[in-house]
Amino acid sequence: MSRVCYFTGKRTVAGKSIARRGKAKRLGGVGKKVTGITKRKFKPNIQKVRAVVDGKVCRIRVSAKAIRIGLVQKPPKRNYKPAEQATG
Repeated sequence: MSRVCYFTGKRTVAGKSIARRGKAKRLGGVGKKVTGITKRKFKPNIQKVRAVVDGKVCRIRVSAKAIRIGLVQKPPKRNYKPAEQATG
């Protein structure tokens, strides 16, 4: 299953990690030098939640941001009480 938000469409994106060494010119050095560039992934904070979608309760994968800003409508709480035992 893919790591994609149901509402916002956030997904894993590729990027680069840049390793630098040296002292910045503004601090009196000769400047920062790039010593290596490696590929990396930026992954969204995806959660599985129960939500009401088109009037039905189902589990969907949504980003934490979608939950925070209120795009996810949670299902109502059940007030379940077990059936009373018939004595006789």
